[in-house]
Amino acid sequence: MKVQDFSPLLRSVMARHGFTTVSEDTLDAFLAASPLSVIFLSGDWERLAESNDVAAVLPELQKLAPGLAVAVAERGAERALQLRFRFNKFPALVFMRGTGYLGAILGMRGWSEYGAEIAEILSRAASEPPPFKFPEACAPKTRDVLDSLHIH
Repeated sequence: MKVQDFSPLLRSVMARHGFTTVSEDTLDAFLAASPLSVIFLSGDWERLAESNDVAAVLPELQKLAPGLAVAVAERGAERALQLRFRFNKFPALVFMRGTGYLGAILGMRGWSEYGAEIAEILSRAASEPPPFKFPEACAPKTRDVLDSLHIH
């Protein structure tokens, strides 16, 4: 793992709080050893200001769910994990119960929104990730392309 791929802020948060990193190869072992976990996929911190915002509140989010293990996905693993968990925006927080998917929070939220969303996600039964959805800004273009190809 290249620590320099993470923002200085995220590196600092990880060091202070002992957050581990996971790759495609190590994620399943981390999940199997963690009854309840969240995986932080920061995305490109130089392009996405929200990445550092979420990194800054990550230790506080951990306090909302006692026993929540935190892992940070290696930058090189993010696209594969995005496909696995079927989300369409970075930064992302993917919540898991053991190896079972619970849900994801995409982008930055207000504190009360985090509290409500995390409580709701953690109350769910594990399931398959939802079908992948294109961002809304892409949807009309996607439909136009599919219509032009006669795919429905």
